[in-house]
Amino acid sequence: MTIAIVDGYSTGAALAARLHHLGVPCVHIQSQPDNHDFLRRTYNPAHYIRDFGFVPDLGTLAERLRREGTTRVVAGTESGVTTAEALSHALGLPTNVPEQSSARRDKNLMAATVRAAGLATPRTHLAASPATAAQWFATSGLPEAVVKPLASAGSDGVRFCRTPADVHDATRTVLDSRNIFGQPNTTALVQERLVGTEYYINTVTLNGRHKVAEIWRYTKQVRPGAGPVYDYEEPVPANTPEARLLRAYTFAVLDALGIRNSPAHTEVMLTATGPVLIETGARLGGATSPTVVEQHCGMSQTALAAAALAAPKAFDDFDDRHLTWTGALRNVEFINHRAGRADRAAMIRAAALPSAVEVCPAVDHGDPLRPTADLLSTPGYLYLAAETEERVERDYLTLRQWERDGLHTGGLAIPAASTGP
Repeated sequence: MTIAIVDGYSTGAALAARLHHLGVPCVHIQSQPDNHDFLRRTYNPAHYIRDFGFVPDLGTLAERLRREGTTRVVAGTESGVTTAEALSHALGLPTNVPEQSSARRDKNLMAATVRAAGLATPRTHLAASPATAAQWFATSGLPEAVVKPLASAGSDGVRFCRTPADVHDATRTVLDSRNIFGQPNTTALVQERLVGTEYYINTVTLNGRHKVAEIWRYTKQVRPGAGPVYDYEEPVPANTPEARLLRAYTFAVLDALGIRNSPAHTEVMLTATGPVLIETGARLGGATSPTVVEQHCGMSQTALAAAALAAPKAFDDFDDRHLTWTGALRNVEFINHRAGRADRAAMIRAAALPSAVEVCPAVDHGDPLRPTADLLSTPGYLYLAAETEERVERDYLTLRQWERDGLHTGGLAIPAASTGP
């Protein structure tokens, strides 16, 4: 058994570490010559027996993987999805339905495919110019729209708009830029902005059998004329009505998109009329610490994905309908307010909060920092965990005040964290 991981970054790096710990040999592949530093800094070569790097010819790469005895090819992050599926198909290995490959990456085609299956999706327009985007919004009757790249991740280029002029400007910004994976944006997606509570559902599918590993409820900050800034996420127990509803809807979405052998990260808005798809990625969810998640619920998407690859019986035996969480847990994204240089003391201070259980920096000391506007510009994240929600909330509010006072760029001396109850 040898597992090939395409773009083993972010949570893909955690999957490689887990398989390495289980004694499963892995090889690494780059889907393109270069990747964003935000992704590349998470790569750990110690977890692979070989790194093939970037091989432009898939036929040549497939032959090398065949000689390596590769039994599965999986994506470590969104940028690796298309390459992983193409290699799996070329090698005759388990993968997702090839005919729906485009619908799993192209968000416009994704919405159309899911809608054709009778499932709710937002109203959507694919724009090749700012003028056509603004015109569609002006005649749509929608009070607000979301403009974003057609194929990206991590809130890259996402902007909320209230007027045709806003839509025009946001579309122009997208079309004049490249996405997080370095690819030029030739079109932009203009969608109805959904109103409700947003969740993400992390699943793993093996031979068409879907299982939920985690459900989390998002809280995001929205600033005028900008996109969403990730604030924090809290887990949702599997036995709640909302979890059961989201589970059934998500499984139907995965079926519609032909996801039969891979993890998936699905974002859903629970509106007054029911769940509505935001988007699905046929890969692991990012910005997570599997070890912390497992300590508080006994399972993580990374652990379940590793089981599907290396221990299928353990996957079969896992009952996803009875996942519960112990105590209060919150995954908090850092928010920087001032341009400057990253200060290592920020992470030390955050780790000293009474309920802090793990700090995950996304920058090194001295790295340039701009005010946080999306997932790419956050200094990292941390987990807060305690027996009570009140303790977590107090530490969260303390952190946010520190950040407003210049925590991440060393703009102000911060007192030590309170150790009170």
